[in-house]
Amino acid sequence: MARLPRAFRALEAAEMKRAPHVTEIRFVNLRNSRARGKTLKGSILLVALTAAAALAVAGASMAAEPLAVPQTVTSESERVLGSPNAPVTMVEFSDFQCSFCRKFWALTLPSLKETYIKTGQLRLVYQHFAILGEHSVAAGQAAECAREQGKFWPYHDKLFESQGALAFTEAKLGRYAEEMGLDVGAFTHCLASRKYRRKVEDETTLGFRLGARGTPTFFINGRLFAGAQPFEAFRAAIEEALARTSSGRSDKEGRSGKE
Repeated sequence: MARLPRAFRALEAAEMKRAPHVTEIRFVNLRNSRARGKTLKGSILLVALTAAAALAVAGASMAAEPLAVPQTVTSESERVLGSPNAPVTMVEFSDFQCSFCRKFWALTLPSLKETYIKTGQLRLVYQHFAILGEHSVAAGQAAECAREQGKFWPYHDKLFESQGALAFTEAKLGRYAEEMGLDVGAFTHCLASRKYRRKVEDETTLGFRLGARGTPTFFINGRLFAGAQPFEAFRAAIEEALARTSSGRSDKEGRSGKE
């Protein structure tokens, strides 16, 4: 799991010591914030100074209580895999430069697709968590430009497939678009405009506000699940979420019957 830079980890540790009792992080949807002029660095610093870190976990552990993941996270169908009616939603905060994110993509995601997504039980939502430098931010913007042409997921796959030193220069990002048959002119104009930089930065800041402290970080029906864990760990977490959903539905039907 790719971790925060050292300075942010120190701030996080100080916050943990100051407020270890906090078990839930409330957040502001930055997409509607008036403070849109802040840089990504400034936003991350603000979050590191003010957000409680009690949800930071190791291994396959999950937050004790679900978080209210914002509705805007799931509103773009081009970045969602699975049925909108799936009982379990898994939100992935990821960085295209992160080797652990690539590991999840290569080893775990295929099994999740076959077992849960194709069967209508799971919906996967991708969110940018570009914490590893400017090339991470550039790759996120490029993926958004591909999304404009209905190719977010193929380009997402191409980025992870191509991961490596200097893999995400502007020239190479354009070359990937050409190899995939995208409208290169439109793609190049989109990327050069930096029109999606703020979006990538805002989603990264949102990840911090929700408690993400490294990549990849997931929220399974609102419960934080950290790291590129093996499929079996995801299966246990998803089955637990399915059981909770089924139990909640049964309780609701029981109350309705008594009325």
